[in-house]
Amino acid sequence: MPSGFDPIGQVTFVGTATTVLRLGSFTLLTDPNFLHSGQRAYLGYGLFSRRLTNPATRIENLPDLDAVVLSHMHGDHFDRTARHGLPKSLPIITTPQAQRRLKRWGFAAADGLATWERRELHHGNERLSITSVPGHHGPGLLDRLLPAVMGSIIDLDRDGRRVLRLYITGDTLYRPSLAEIPDRFPDIDAMLIHLGGTRILGFLVTMDDRQGVDLMRLVKPEITLPIHYDDYRVFRSPLQDFLATAARHGLRPAIQTLRRGETRPLFGHRYAARR
Repeated sequence: MPSGFDPIGQVTFVGTATTVLRLGSFTLLTDPNFLHSGQRAYLGYGLFSRRLTNPATRIENLPDLDAVVLSHMHGDHFDRTARHGLPKSLPIITTPQAQRRLKRWGFAAADGLATWERRELHHGNERLSITSVPGHHGPGLLDRLLPAVMGSIIDLDRDGRRVLRLYITGDTLYRPSLAEIPDRFPDIDAMLIHLGGTRILGFLVTMDDRQGVDLMRLVKPEITLPIHYDDYRVFRSPLQDFLATAARHGLRPAIQTLRRGETRPLFGHRYAARR
């Protein structure tokens, strides 16, 4: 931890794209996937993939949550354990498509955001803003056959002043059009990047090492935390490939890796500006 500065929040990596985010006084859960090794995640169209790892915690051991941020409705992002184990009253901020499924399952507080739409949570002098940003799950026409996906920009304000900005990519491919995200939301402190180079029927549907590095160069976050890279057989691009490609571009120092169960502090833009 840097001397003389306190973290604004922290991220705990549970596995796949599942994290627990403590941001100021708020606690969020992302993309809840609590299947265990050997269990199947269903991906639609009769497709499935077996999990290779175990999550770092069980769903019943989660802290009290303010909300879930769900990038899209796929079985490795919202599984049957989450469906039956999460409180039906818990707010779930997601895509309109996923909202409709969640409502049918009884999640009355599911909230679907259109691209660039925002929701806010409030605790005392703190405000947490969650904005839906673009994502592209597949190439070309395949994108329309896959679940709609969103990235998220999460801003923490304290006394009306932003103290932390986090970008969660969701299961997107790299596209130059994603440049609109840092254009609208500059000075991103941290990026949780979904990697893995997932291939379904031979098609790349999540970023591999090269696309992940391209997105780092586009967004220029202060730190990048890779997730979603080794939990299922459909993941074909190992974390080490991403780290090696980043090193060749001089970006390795900006990456912080997380083991399942590990917690990392998150520092806000005031720290970044003075470092």
